[in-house]
Amino acid sequence: MATDIATDIKDIARTVDAAAVMGLLPGRPRLLALGEPTHGEDTLLDVRNELFRQLVEQEGLRTIAIESDCLMGQVVDDYVTSGAGTLDEAMEHGFSHGWGAFEGNRELVRWMRAHNVRADNDGRPASERLRFAGFDGPLEITHAASPRQALTALHGHLAARVDADLLPCTAETLDRLLGADDRWTEPAAMMDPSRSAGQSAEAGRLRLLADELVALLDAQTPHLIATDSRDDRDRAQLYGRTAIGLLRYHHWMADPSPARLTRLVGLRDQMMAHNLLALAARGPVLAHAHNSHLQRGRSTMRMGGAQLEWWGAGALVSARLGEEYAFVATALGTIRHQGVDAPPPDTVEGLLYALPEDRYVLDARRLAAALGGTPPVARVSPWFGYAPLDPAQLADSDGIVFVKDVPRAQST
Repeated sequence: MATDIATDIKDIARTVDAAAVMGLLPGRPRLLALGEPTHGEDTLLDVRNELFRQLVEQEGLRTIAIESDCLMGQVVDDYVTSGAGTLDEAMEHGFSHGWGAFEGNRELVRWMRAHNVRADNDGRPASERLRFAGFDGPLEITHAASPRQALTALHGHLAARVDADLLPCTAETLDRLLGADDRWTEPAAMMDPSRSAGQSAEAGRLRLLADELVALLDAQTPHLIATDSRDDRDRAQLYGRTAIGLLRYHHWMADPSPARLTRLVGLRDQMMAHNLLALAARGPVLAHAHNSHLQRGRSTMRMGGAQLEWWGAGALVSARLGEEYAFVATALGTIRHQGVDAPPPDTVEGLLYALPEDRYVLDARRLAAALGGTPPVARVSPWFGYAPLDPAQLADSDGIVFVKDVPRAQST
């Protein structure tokens, strides 16, 4: 029986390339998401870069979105589309979570800029240029950003375009209510709700004003379509989504109830989903993030001594887009420098590790069917930074990219 399963798996394993991935899908998706089981490994970023390059060049996809701050991502987009600033500045100021320090991300941005100027010295037409986006909220593990940037940018956008009497407040009122930014970014507030400013009287007033500003933006749509570019309107809507999302996140940071952490991780993914749906409304998108954010099934993690369960961005987007959402998970065999050695042979990763080549893409549903009679056990990671595949969710993916060994990045 084990020999039959191994033969079945080998028969559905293909070389990792764009044609193999697209061959797994019923049609061309509006959003094609590639997940990863751990962050910061250049081998996995190299796999992503090569696959995304092929999908751009062969399938004509035009937006690449990654799990990084949606506001900071505008710096990278300006660089790759128009050459604003320098590559170093884009990497330093255009990424959150420290992602700008990874060579794989630097190479992605370098290639995107080169792609946009390759046609001639004037660059490609706007309709053919690659766009970059972060789709995470302005959130870090230790804190959430102040809503200042999003709120003041939205207010400034509207103040320059509509009668002042229509604005719900002045810029000075916003500044007074926002106060010092460090009251919003207090690191202790992540684990101690009493340290958060999110349920103060000022925060409550800001939530109402943010809602009024977004409502005004919507009410002025005919005027703004006539006077603004699509990019200007998209950025204003991004500021509105982010302001409301951040204020809601800060509100629940101040909540002492047992559901607090579950709400926070769910709100983060909700912000991700809203950003992905907005990008997909503009055209087909390639997205990259942790598997847990992009999978169709329920996400889980242990945090603060509690087991959390919530619907991730992929589940929310899939519910809206249906077959226009595609998800390919990445699995791996070893990360020996993190103590993750060869997987047990009775896990999904162990069965894939027995294949002779280093990298494969497999039809996830055919793989699940091949394993149906003898369901594999769940792999247990000895390192918190790596999340193995959940065998119960295997068939919820469209494909699996398997990377046998992830070596330590070589210093340069």
